[in-house]
Amino acid sequence: MAEAGRPRLKIGQVGTGHAHADGKLAVLRRSPDYELVGVVEPDEELRRRAETRKEYQGVRWLTEEQLLNTPGLRAVAVETEVKDLLPVGERCVAAGMHLHLDKPAGESLPVFRRLLESATRRKLTVQMGYMFRYNAGFEFCFRAAREGWLGRIFAIETGMGKASSADDRKKLLPYRGGTMFELGCHVIDAVVALLGPPQKVSAHGRSSGSPGGGLLDNQLATLEYPGALVTVRSSVIEVGGSARRQFVVCGDAGTVDLRPLEPPSIRLTLDRAQGEFKRGSHDVQVPNLPRYVADLADLARVIRGEKEFAWKSAHDLAVQETILRASGLPVV
Repeated sequence: MAEAGRPRLKIGQVGTGHAHADGKLAVLRRSPDYELVGVVEPDEELRRRAETRKEYQGVRWLTEEQLLNTPGLRAVAVETEVKDLLPVGERCVAAGMHLHLDKPAGESLPVFRRLLESATRRKLTVQMGYMFRYNAGFEFCFRAAREGWLGRIFAIETGMGKASSADDRKKLLPYRGGTMFELGCHVIDAVVALLGPPQKVSAHGRSSGSPGGGLLDNQLATLEYPGALVTVRSSVIEVGGSARRQFVVCGDAGTVDLRPLEPPSIRLTLDRAQGEFKRGSHDVQVPNLPRYVADLADLARVIRGEKEFAWKSAHDLAVQETILRASGLPVV
């Protein structure tokens, strides 16, 4: 949180077409850390639609050139449609801006690598918009693994499902990687955070033929490690799928069963006492934090030089390569 009397960081948002765009803008407008200077939306139809939504009432609409030339601008949140994330992100970095870049990082791994290298040379932070990085349930999973409570992790079973409307499924048609690319990426980020890059990735996709025909709307990926196997399921035709989203980490000394992911509900089972927990099973209570609030507050602390950013570019590259492979896409 910004301290009393400390100037807010000037930030702008480019794009209204991403699924997270409205939520990010709402958080930025409420945040004590930021001063929203304006929003860019070059697509006239997308702008007309945005102007009818409450999150955009009273915002200042700018061109990208106007935004990037705003005196004192420190950061940009890139919330375009996925196809435009990388080109817009590259222009923002070239203009000297810290970046909150929504997910997934486009379809070109070389272009994403170039963006990250450019940011590194300029000493700029690129924060990816994977929405579970600051989720208290996932933070508990990371802690349990980091502190050795689970022993040797031999399996992770995870799934991201929902029931999307026909119109929403049609919007995904341009993306060859289907729902794994758009939705499964969130949990792949967490898998790589725990186990690192996989040795082998196998992708399996099916199209149900429902409205939005041709979309890979039911997908499974397996990620192989020397001592572990991981399964990732992703679907947008699953009735009640949001409530069954899960992230289950199995080790030879314990298991963390996070299900659902929002609000986070955790079942921890241990074969011996660890930390503040006795041997046996425990229902662990963690806060249900609003999406994006902790992410953007963390970015503000990094920009101010109050802390080092925890999510390194090497991790982001490994995540993106894994997402592409899990979606059946090329990585060159």
